[in-house]
Amino acid sequence: MECINNLPVFFVILIMQNKKTLVIGASENPERYSYLAVEKLMVHQHPVVAIGLKKGNIGTTVIETEKILFTDIDTVTLYINPTLQPAYYEYIFSLHPRRIIFNPGSENDELAKQATLKGIIAQEACTLVLLSTGQY
Repeated sequence: MECINNLPVFFVILIMQNKKTLVIGASENPERYSYLAVEKLMVHQHPVVAIGLKKGNIGTTVIETEKILFTDIDTVTLYINPTLQPAYYEYIFSLHPRRIIFNPGSENDELAKQATLKGIIAQEACTLVLLSTGQY
């Protein structure tokens, strides 16, 4: 069997297809879209980490309150108001994500422009819709 770094090729391909995602604005409230996004990301087998105002859990995902330097972040998906986002700019850029998703209500032209200048895709979209339609 062909292997890459001692892993069978089909596992490597599966891992590469799953996009590790940081949800900023995560909430334990099951009525919040950020909660639903974390659940849906897990169902679609995307590794997910989360930051929110309060420490907690969504299933097996821990909601952190500190800006932890997570590794291998492909996507940052925002569920916070644009007025709160400047405190996260440098943090987000330090993670070197491939893209930032601005969910409805989190659209921010300033952050989107800065991200684009750094080679990061800035996408105004709904994470839940992207997942549901296979466009994630």
